[in-house]
Amino acid sequence: MPKAELHLHLDGSLRVGTALELARTRGVEAPATWRGMFDALVAPMPCRDQAELLRAFDLPIALMQDAEALERITAELVASKAAEGVRYMEIRWGPLLHVARGLSLADGIEAVVRGAEAGAARTGTVVRLIATALRSHDPTDNVRLAVAASRFRDRGLTGWDLAGPEAAFPDPLTHATAFEAARAGGLRITIHAGEWGGAAQVRRALAVNPERIAHGEATSGDPELIAEMTARGVCLDLCPTSNVQAGIVPSLPEHGIARLHRAGAPVTLSTDDTTVSDISLTDEYGRAVAEIGLTLPELWAIDRIALDVAFADEATLAPLRREFDTWAAGVPELGAGTAQAGASASRS
Repeated sequence: MPKAELHLHLDGSLRVGTALELARTRGVEAPATWRGMFDALVAPMPCRDQAELLRAFDLPIALMQDAEALERITAELVASKAAEGVRYMEIRWGPLLHVARGLSLADGIEAVVRGAEAGAARTGTVVRLIATALRSHDPTDNVRLAVAASRFRDRGLTGWDLAGPEAAFPDPLTHATAFEAARAGGLRITIHAGEWGGAAQVRRALAVNPERIAHGEATSGDPELIAEMTARGVCLDLCPTSNVQAGIVPSLPEHGIARLHRAGAPVTLSTDDTTVSDISLTDEYGRAVAEIGLTLPELWAIDRIALDVAFADEATLAPLRREFDTWAAGVPELGAGTAQAGASASRS
């Protein structure tokens, strides 16, 4: 199945072998064996809360403080995803997290852009980037980040995100000026919400007028919010395994992606963090069918709608839609899903 993945964090998707080499060559204190590094990079399942999950990113970020490392890790992630049939991906990362050892903000962004360009050229996979601001950062710094990120829009950096600890920093409007700067620079808006605080936090995120919300699974238990999200066309980029890992939902069978899709809400399916959650997108798709209960046509429709909400231009997306639809036309079991995907595309 050709796949599209819209919710994918660079610092949560570091290869274990690369982490070992970077730790050795950068003088970062870290496990020296493959098993030890694997255990350090993969977060517990489940974590006690979002804060424990976020701590799993401390070591990857420490290893990603120079341009060479950022470029390499980005290109490797593109290659890994392409190998499992991902034809379109959006990689997000927090550029301000990678300047602790003197790398300039512009040079750090340039490195990730170069890695994405190289990976795309080698694999033929289409890559777009999303700059992620942190709720915990100074609002002025996030404005600076928005301005810097906007300068790379013509090289595939097309999105703007806000993430980080919701419990400590619940109000996204603290960073309203940064959202305005990102929009002024032509970046499209998404935001993490609902990893803490449930449906109320998802509703609060709507104040920044996002096109998409990362996570937001709690929407599935609020019919009024589902109706509002659907009416506004706000898509939820869901990551079931990560949501269980973060303690947002108790188990995969209880995840709301199927309920949301069946209620007509636009949703996509992603891994969130390939390494931190120890999950491939192929495995995530398999779990969605085997444990959550999506049918194959429903899974296909969710995959296909990602190309209608992606942060790329129509000239880029139209050939991908044709490629996906041509593939599905040859799979009789996906007939219902193909029709549903086509209907969603006509509405978008």
